[in-house]
Amino acid sequence: MAPNLSTEQRDFVAAIREFTRRECGTKEQRDKLTDGGREPHSPELYQKMADLGWLGIAIPEEYGGSGLGMVDLCLFLDEIGRAQAPVASFAPTMVAAAAYEKFGTDDQKRTVLGGVARGKIESISMSEPGAGSDVAALTCRAERTAGGYLINGQKTWCSGAHLAEHILLVARTSTGGSKHDGLTEFMVPASAEGLVIRGIETMGGKEVNDLYFTDCFVPDSAVVGVVDQAWTQLMAGLNLERMMLASLMLGTARRAFEDTVEYVKQREQFGRPIGSFQALRHRIADLATEIECASLLVYDVAEKIDAAPQVPLPREASMAKLKATEVAKHAALEGMQMLGGYGYATEYGMERLLRSTVVSTVYGGTSEIQRDIIGKTYGL
Repeated sequence: MAPNLSTEQRDFVAAIREFTRRECGTKEQRDKLTDGGREPHSPELYQKMADLGWLGIAIPEEYGGSGLGMVDLCLFLDEIGRAQAPVASFAPTMVAAAAYEKFGTDDQKRTVLGGVARGKIESISMSEPGAGSDVAALTCRAERTAGGYLINGQKTWCSGAHLAEHILLVARTSTGGSKHDGLTEFMVPASAEGLVIRGIETMGGKEVNDLYFTDCFVPDSAVVGVVDQAWTQLMAGLNLERMMLASLMLGTARRAFEDTVEYVKQREQFGRPIGSFQALRHRIADLATEIECASLLVYDVAEKIDAAPQVPLPREASMAKLKATEVAKHAALEGMQMLGGYGYATEYGMERLLRSTVVSTVYGGTSEIQRDIIGKTYGL
């Protein structure tokens, strides 16, 4: 848990822990909620969280939320990651919601932000088959027509699109200037005519999708922010996205560590618990230290963001995302090694933790991209 928490924040963490223990505290409960792990998002559990007011934690009060800050949001994500609560659509929903809050019209804000607080899911689509780390290379086109735009092209790796009310789509509206120019964000209903959403089979289950647009019409009122200025808008949301992923993986790292410690205390070989052997005891010590370092970094950056929400922190947010995701992956790999065959078996939870952490160093900007960003802030 983060240091320097208020009484209200500590009570909030305690409430999340009690709720997740009761609702999804066992593998059997999680399997029931997720079709044996095939569905990483449980609408049933998500709605219960909405009814408690938790999904609106960072939504302004005027739209039905609590209007709290980054530390509170990180606490929530840290705890649901630790509990392995199957609400995978929360993070992409909040990334999309933040863009509407900053750049959307009043009508868009009422529709999206109010919906999020009530349990509706939103999605954001940037990547394409030929534009991943280099997002600005995207080619999905939105061409001006009478009263709006016609969208044509393919997007990919779109998280939660099959559950979403709307897709916050980034498309190219002009080709003049650099590749960073001429991009626009659109609020596209997931049910729009001309849009086909097709799931991609992954190790993580039914999380991501391909999107195919064929003469998909959206009215002028679907534009989010300023036409041709989406790149600047996207950059404004990077602090939030990276911090959300860092917090979620911090909690996941804690879970991998806790499960590993429990196992090595109980498992006996050669007449004693395997955790008593120096080789494993030192690995546990190293993991505990790395997780504590990641926690201090994540919450330090979160406090900085709360102190000055409009100040971009590309170095610090990238450091948090890089450290937390790499530590989470390492914790799950170490856990699998120390659990031996049990770490590999689907009957236990470690293999699921490994699957969820391995991809965390890819989505939301790969570890290599985060290092590149950090290096550039030093003038390199």
